[in-house]
Amino acid sequence: MTTTTITSNSSNTDSKQASSAFPDLLRSEWTKFRSVKSSLWSLIVANGITIVLSVVICQAIVSRWNQRPLAERLIFDPTARSLTGIFLAQLAIGVLGVLVITSEYSSGTIRATFTARPQRNLVLAAKAIVFAVVTFITCLIAILIAFAVGQAIFTQVGAGASITSPGVLRSIIGSTLYLTVGGLLALGLGTLVRHTAGGITCFVGMILVLPGIVNALPSPWSYDIGKFLPSEAGLVVTSVVRDGAGHLLGPWTGFLVFCAWAAVALVLAGWTLHRRDA
Repeated sequence: MTTTTITSNSSNTDSKQASSAFPDLLRSEWTKFRSVKSSLWSLIVANGITIVLSVVICQAIVSRWNQRPLAERLIFDPTARSLTGIFLAQLAIGVLGVLVITSEYSSGTIRATFTARPQRNLVLAAKAIVFAVVTFITCLIAILIAFAVGQAIFTQVGAGASITSPGVLRSIIGSTLYLTVGGLLALGLGTLVRHTAGGITCFVGMILVLPGIVNALPSPWSYDIGKFLPSEAGLVVTSVVRDGAGHLLGPWTGFLVFCAWAAVALVLAGWTLHRRDA
């Protein structure tokens, strides 16, 4: 009985110490994040692509607007077109997500981190929270700018959308969440692989290569499998007009599937942290 009581009290003490130390761990991870130049440059590239590519594509569409068939104009999605930049921005965010953890493995500082904070899952959780908050805020600003500029361009041909139009706000928030969760997926993959090139390869393969392979399958397999892939499921929430809606999940259903992919990667990452040496 005495042994049981001592063990229980020790466990409760460790739990309280871990919870009280978590804010310090968050501050430590924030300091690491903002002090690494690759973090800043990855965010600049991602947000720059989001804005610049949107402007280029919107201008190109407007320049050939009168040549577009009437059927295409009727299903035209000005919101999604102005946010086309997120397709390439997700790669930069994915690279950043991988680097959040693999940069410490490559430099060897991960050993010092785990020595100072033996609760490895808390370290991973702190990295994920800091990364998610910074990514969401910065990407939301870039996406709002891209949307505003894009709609100003589309107004020239009377095809612009307002943020109060049905589905537009959901598309803006959904696009921001898509980039954020995609980065968390990359963080999980980077933790599993523990190598920068390997983590980036896994992320690119899952987001870009895997859909191409599945699309090569005969129907209806390509549709039945494809709609559950990370990028296919996650991108549904970014569009207002649902082209091919019969073969896709609902916007938020698809996003939840995308979140499930990221959650599985992070859970497996947390499990492997305790199974392997730093």
